[in-house]
Amino acid sequence: MILTDLPAGFHDDPFPHYAALRDAGAVWQPDGSVVLGRHSDLTAIYKDAVTFRSDKTKVFGPKFGESPLYDHHTTSLVFNDPPLHTRVRRVLTGALTPRALERLQPELVALVDRLMEELGDAPDLIEGFAATIPVEVIGNLLAVPVSERGPLRDWSLAILGALEPALTAAQMDHGNAAVTDFLAYLRDLVARRRARPGDPETDVLTRLVEGGDLSEAELLHNCIFILNAGHETTTNLIGNALWLLDRQRACRAGNVAQIVEETLRLESPNQFGNRQTTRPVTLHGLDIPAGTDLHLCIGAANRDPAVFDSPDTMRLDRGASRHLAFAAGAHVCIGLTLARMEGHIALEGVLRRFPDYRVTGWRRGNRVRFRGFERLDAALA
Repeated sequence: MILTDLPAGFHDDPFPHYAALRDAGAVWQPDGSVVLGRHSDLTAIYKDAVTFRSDKTKVFGPKFGESPLYDHHTTSLVFNDPPLHTRVRRVLTGALTPRALERLQPELVALVDRLMEELGDAPDLIEGFAATIPVEVIGNLLAVPVSERGPLRDWSLAILGALEPALTAAQMDHGNAAVTDFLAYLRDLVARRRARPGDPETDVLTRLVEGGDLSEAELLHNCIFILNAGHETTTNLIGNALWLLDRQRACRAGNVAQIVEETLRLESPNQFGNRQTTRPVTLHGLDIPAGTDLHLCIGAANRDPAVFDSPDTMRLDRGASRHLAFAAGAHVCIGLTLARMEGHIALEGVLRRFPDYRVTGWRRGNRVRFRGFERLDAALA
């Protein structure tokens, strides 16, 4: 499986290719990187932050050059190791406590109810529902005025789209423009927040400004990261679950929390993670030198038959899930509880109000790293 030269039909059904990847164990890429897809390999790599680092300064240099995208992706939490990772993660963890998330629930339930009220008989469940929920939730966490949230989704999609293995010049330009525009907006928002701080218990931006011990660049880029991390993946979780439940209608009567877990496993919103070796390692007969970029195929690991019985089937009786949709180790997704809560409340709302909804058409996002839909047309009546 060559990530920059994928076969026809890959985006619709990558799973036969993932099975071949698991059988091979590891696959060299033309650029000298390696793709891995076994659950045991990813688990071990995620838990060994000494041998496999997250810092991407060397990897992103050739890809982005000196650009806003390079500055952003080498400063944000996900692509960094301690000490930056530790400082930012500590601040965000304090803002996403169980108590804080409990306070978010009534607003989230009200949002889901309002969005369902506004859906017509034949809506696009992505644009009109799944994509709106995380943008509003993150907007509330950062206390972004409602009237100023319009550009957030497009900025996020453009910036995350630049993480694809192969980019066109237009995608690069679009991503750089999005970072530039987002930073300009955030500078103004931060200045307003410094002048009028919010409650750090509920306002993550105030918490970052007052107690994050961050430079200005670290502060701004990690605000972008918060939106990006919580936006497309949660949109994909909700959209993928609605699509799966259209195909396995009997599961609609099941436990919603288990539906969320099986969606995360079967149709992982984030299909790939990355690490870089800090020393020579040997994996599946490949002698991999230090400084090698590793592509960790979460989508393959989450259907590994060595871990999951009937791995390609939605089963709501698996009990505690061992999927890697949120990664693992020191970089386990900081917003995993929030994402699960958003998915649970959204699906519960749809299944309660539109128990017989039907998906009538769709258009996939056609992304390698992120798996989801651009459109998901439905009949609700």
